[in-house]
Amino acid sequence: MAILQAAHDLHTQALSITRRDRERMGGHKGRVIWFTGLSGSGKSTMANALELELHARGLRTYLLDGDNVRQGLNKDLGFTDADRVENIRRIAEVARLMMDAGLIVMTAFISPFRREREMARALIGSENFLEVYISTPLEVCEQRDVKGLYKKARSGLLPNMTGLHSPYEAPEHPDIELDCSNAPAAQSLEKILHVVLPHQPSQSAP
Repeated sequence: MAILQAAHDLHTQALSITRRDRERMGGHKGRVIWFTGLSGSGKSTMANALELELHARGLRTYLLDGDNVRQGLNKDLGFTDADRVENIRRIAEVARLMMDAGLIVMTAFISPFRREREMARALIGSENFLEVYISTPLEVCEQRDVKGLYKKARSGLLPNMTGLHSPYEAPEHPDIELDCSNAPAAQSLEKILHVVLPHQPSQSAP
């Protein structure tokens, strides 16, 4: 009860330096590019490729990756539905703060539930939020099994595996959808850049 009471006593502190001030200094607007999809679908690969491209153009960026964040900020969370919801809530809050600092933020998380992704969009603002659905099919992700997670899940060593024991709710109207089963990474990157930076070809493209 004491914690809840303390929360009622909090007030938003007005800051002298605004998001617009930081964006003017950085030379571009902050925004959040939210990658979602099954484990092994290619989220981290595409988010990393996008950050490399944006960094090469002199834009200020940061990539929040699911595995990295779970080793630090969210190390106290498991993989129950409730913990997955809290995982995404925290990430959305962090991404919003980083966007407020004028950064282009990429997040690479399974983020399996539509409701929580919509919560993130509402918190960050639809005009600042770009949802990228990596729709690589489950069978392809499981064949890749780059982290060995599907093998552990099939053997009973990893409960609540998304796509097997826990549901993944695919976006109904993503801003971008990419199936990374066979498409070259450069081709997929161009599709993202066409939306993120329209009319500007990739500097890394041949």
